[in-house]
Order: sequence, then structure tokens, then C-alpha cells
Amino acid sequence: MIYLNNKVVPKERAVISVFDHGFLYGDGIYETLRAYNGVVYMLDEHVKRLFRSASLIELVIPKSQDAVKKAVYKTMKANRVKEAVIRITVSRGAGPVGLDPVLCPEATFVIFVTPFRKYPVQYYHKGVKVAIADIRRNYSRALDPRIKSLNFLNNILAKIEAKRKGAYEAVMLNYRGYIAEGTITNIFFIKNNVLCTPSLKVGILDGITRRIILEAAHELHIETCEGRFRPEDIRNAQEVFISNTTMEVMPVAEIINVRKYPGPGSHTRLLHKAYRKKVAEHTERER
Repeated sequence: MIYLNNKVVPKERAVISVFDHGFLYGDGIYETLRAYNGVVYMLDEHVKRLFRSASLIELVIPKSQDAVKKAVYKTMKANRVKEAVIRITVSRGAGPVGLDPVLCPEATFVIFVTPFRKYPVQYYHKGVKVAIADIRRNYSRALDPRIKSLNFLNNILAKIEAKRKGAYEAVMLNYRGYIAEGTITNIFFIKNNVLCTPSLKVGILDGITRRIILEAAHELHIETCEGRFRPEDIRNAQEVFISNTTMEVMPVAEIINVRKYPGPGSHTRLLHKAYRKKVAEHTERER
């Protein structure tokens, strides 16, 4: 069951126009969320970021923030799932061919919910392979990284490159050669017992999971550093992991042609445990 514009419909009836500017030009925004035991984690934060993205591209979402949150739970209820991945998509809407947003009188609003499929256990026990991509992250003054945009070709090209190299995920550098982020992840590494992660100033999305991990580190009295890092800075790291809403904290076993790591380190395990504790507390509080 799909939430399309103002109602829940079977997926066979969840159709949009071939003239939708999200389809034609990638003109739109989205958020991906995860539900635990029927509670959507950090729903307020995701919806606020959705509206921020909309404002940055001058897109009017045809609902209030509260209405969006209610629509999320309505879609979950219709699908009878408690452990789920939720995607909210808002496109510019249907209109004549052309780039002018004025051509589209009303946005298209979609929510779909899918059962959460657990990542393979060995990913967390042994870690995954990543590769530093030749494809660079979009220049922030060309496309503001605060916009969680439907236009994902930059990331897709990096993902294709990573798969070609035998990697699970690509790590992208910015135009100046600093480590930025993965195609759908933020990256962290431990060096000299300090938790390091690229600063927002290098041109990355301010990941919600990223922020929670940094908060957890402060609570655990782990020193943190948000900065500008070159690939050589990660070469001597003791631990590396990637993160996003669905995978949480995923250890990295190898950066191809850079270094191998002996499974998830103590900091990675500790931070993942702290993250799961925050999820459990939030779920219990909101039930």
C-alpha cells in the first residue's frame, strides 16, 4: 500500500505522470527513515530536514509537518509492519516539459513502506569493503549538500565504480581531494583514540545518524574531531566504519588498495551499542 498525494492506494494504482518533473529532471527531495517495533526513529528530525530541503529548492510541500508525520504512520498501519524502512518522496509534480518550476502547479507526494531486511550478520562481524572513488562529490556551490535531492547520478556513478572494484560502498572525495562521504553513508575513523569524521564544511549531508553517533561519543567521553582529511589520513586509522539510517554503524574491513582492518574495533562496537541503546530508549518513550 502506497500513500500517494492524499490517500493510501494499492501499489498497482500508485502511478504518477510521465511528465512529472521528478521523473524528467530529478527535481525533488526525499527522506529515508527506519521504524523499530512500530516507532519511527527520529521522525521529527527527518521531517524537519525534508522541509529544509524543500525550502532550499523553493518546493512547496502540500502538507504540514504534522500531516506528513501522520501520513507516515497511516502508511505503516496500512502495510501492517513494525520493523520497516520508510521513504518519503516529494517531486516538483507534473507539468509541461521545461525546467521552470512554475510549470508544475502542485507537488507529487509519495510515501512507501517496506519491511526492514536485516543486513547480513557477517557485515557486522567482519566488516565490508569500501573503495575510494575517482568520481568526486558534487561541488557544494553547484549543488548544496543540505538538499537531499532526487538527482542521484553523482552517487550512482560512484557506486558503479565501487562495484567494479569489488567494494560494497564508495568513499567520495570533494573537489579539493578531501574525504567527503559515501554514496549513501557518512564515514568515520578512529585514529589515536580520536573519532574522526569529515566536517560539514567539506560539502556533505548533515546525516542524522552521524549526529547521533557524535553525541554518543561525547557521552562516552570519546574525543571527536570534525575536520578536513586526506585519504592518507585514513591509511593509519585503527578502525573505520560507515553509517546511515538503516545500517546504523557498519564496520569497514578493507579500503581497497589502502588498508585492511581486523574486523570491528572496540570503539566501533561501543558506538554501535550506544546507538542501539538510544534507539531502544526512544522507541520505549514513544510507544
